[in-house]
Amino acid sequence: MTQIQFNNKLLGLKERLLYYALSLTSDPDKANDLLQETFLKALSYRDKFTQNTNFSAWVHTIMKNTFINDYRKKIKTRSTFYGSNNDLHLKFSKSRLYPSPDSFYNSKEIVREINSLSGDYRVPFQMFLDGYKYKEIAEHLDLPLGTVKSRIFFTRKKLEKSLNEFVEN
Repeated sequence: MTQIQFNNKLLGLKERLLYYALSLTSDPDKANDLLQETFLKALSYRDKFTQNTNFSAWVHTIMKNTFINDYRKKIKTRSTFYGSNNDLHLKFSKSRLYPSPDSFYNSKEIVREINSLSGDYRVPFQMFLDGYKYKEIAEHLDLPLGTVKSRIFFTRKKLEKSLNEFVEN
């Protein structure tokens, strides 16, 4: 398929793709952005298209995957914990300028609960919160990888149970 044929096929799908983008985003501006990104990716990866296959399905898949990846990025940046000075902070969304007074109490309560854990569970969990990978923790503490994973898992469950009263409904 020549470049001109490819472009004509792509432009022929514009209206159907826009409706599909609207069904995914429910916002005309975001739908137009998604359509533009899809066109750019389709043109960039033109050489990946296999002749005699469904062109429309290929382009729709590009759009769907672009939408899903963007959604995952937004979710990931909205709920990222990071450690700093042995205190936990939550990255706040841009719609909320200042944390509520309750959030300070909750973070102090979380730190208190973590510090009350026995060393066998607290140390791997704290290292995990500080950004170490499971394998790095296992090597540093000279523990099997499965032991590190289970201790972090059980610590999460214990904290979830003990801090249940502080969860906002």
